[in-house]
Amino acid sequence: MADSESRWWDALYGPGGFFARGELPARHFRTSPLVGPELAEALLVLLARVDTALGEPAALDFVDVGAGGGELAGAVRALATGDLARRLRVTAVDLGPARSVPGVRWRRDLPATAVGLLVGHEWLDAVPCPVVEGPSEDPWLRSWWPVEAGERAEVGSPRDEAWADAVGRVRGAALAVDYGHLRADRAAGRYRAGTLAGYRDGRRVEPVLDGSCDVTAHVALDACAAAAGGDHVLVSQRDALGVLLPEVVAGGSPLDWLDATARNGRVAELRAVGGLGDFGWLLHATGGVRTADLLPPLPAWRP
Repeated sequence: MADSESRWWDALYGPGGFFARGELPARHFRTSPLVGPELAEALLVLLARVDTALGEPAALDFVDVGAGGGELAGAVRALATGDLARRLRVTAVDLGPARSVPGVRWRRDLPATAVGLLVGHEWLDAVPCPVVEGPSEDPWLRSWWPVEAGERAEVGSPRDEAWADAVGRVRGAALAVDYGHLRADRAAGRYRAGTLAGYRDGRRVEPVLDGSCDVTAHVALDACAAAAGGDHVLVSQRDALGVLLPEVVAGGSPLDWLDATARNGRVAELRAVGGLGDFGWLLHATGGVRTADLLPPLPAWRP
């Protein structure tokens, strides 16, 4: 493990690390699960499609990797209904302290196998990786992020390995949702200073590797896609939610109108250009399931 990667790991997950000591991500930055229940609703639609493609197995998994406070896992468990809810096993995976979330099992490592849907929501950006200044002879950089003198980059191979390992454990589908970049933009010099950033108390701060803040970096989602291989698509959150979340028509009683208007406002935030809608959705289908079973054709993701 490179020195910068080791220090980053210790700053987040080592003794006294930012997340190891129990910091809740929700306190420090706003993510899609915190907007409202709509992301969980969309993922349940996706899970139901996986379930159908798998032939409705006796037990169906939803695995939330990098679960933080368990908000997403808890919402999926609470919103599931009918026979799917009866067969559903919800697991939260996180290196921080276990949370008490009704109906959710908590663990520190990935399950050996999962049948259903595994989701890494803003997980890969918190997987530490080496930070280098070019030029560099690292083979990953040569393939995915050519670096010139004076430029900084994050070597994405640990993220690639983590994602390929996660996908390999699943029969059904695996979905990474994150902010990131593509090789064409990296090679064009769009990220000459790298993307390492720190967050604390809702504000962006200097990414100091001393455990005082969350430290994160954009994800080379195209490299992760290639590492895991197989049948996959990479689309935007905006487009994915556009087909998974039907718009609610405001009408009926004043309370119905208020509810519908509030929901549509939350969906608009999740799909906003220049905001959460720009996140990439990297979806892999495995075990006989096809991405075509899960999503219709959508435009390729452009960060």
